[in-house]
Amino acid sequence: MTDGAEDQLMRALHDDHAAALWSYALRLTGGDRARAEDVVQETLLRAWKHPRVLDQTRGSARAWLFTVARRIAIDDWRSAAHRSEVTTDSPPELAAPDDTDRALQGWLVAEALQGLSKAHREVLLLCYFQGFSVADAAARLGISAGTVKSRTHYALRALKLALEEKGVTR
Repeated sequence: MTDGAEDQLMRALHDDHAAALWSYALRLTGGDRARAEDVVQETLLRAWKHPRVLDQTRGSARAWLFTVARRIAIDDWRSAAHRSEVTTDSPPELAAPDDTDRALQGWLVAEALQGLSKAHREVLLLCYFQGFSVADAAARLGISAGTVKSRTHYALRALKLALEEKGVTR
């Protein structure tokens, strides 16, 4: 074919099939107008590069165009570039802090504390959870500061064992 004949064939091809090809590409891309335009443009570019394929005596030009458009859309969908792109009209929401782990840990510690003796539980509650000093805890419980320290040591060991039995590790 001569250059003039190719130009006429491309103009006729565009005039006869562009609207139908656009509608088809729009459906193939799920309504994404930009991607549909890319599919149509690439399809027509391939038709321009292979004008003999579009010779009407050998078959339907529209069928060839639709087949090429479908393959382009499938290749685009399969490409890594398409999978990594996310199109959105607003930024994603910020992740809300999840206090589930903290609540679960609190529940496990409370349950483990219930397994301790009353003397050990009292010392831990005063010194660790209520922030009393050893001297203040001793005065409150009516025992010596050395006893508070000793009970605290053994209470922490017992608490650690109780938590390990529940599957809690560092």
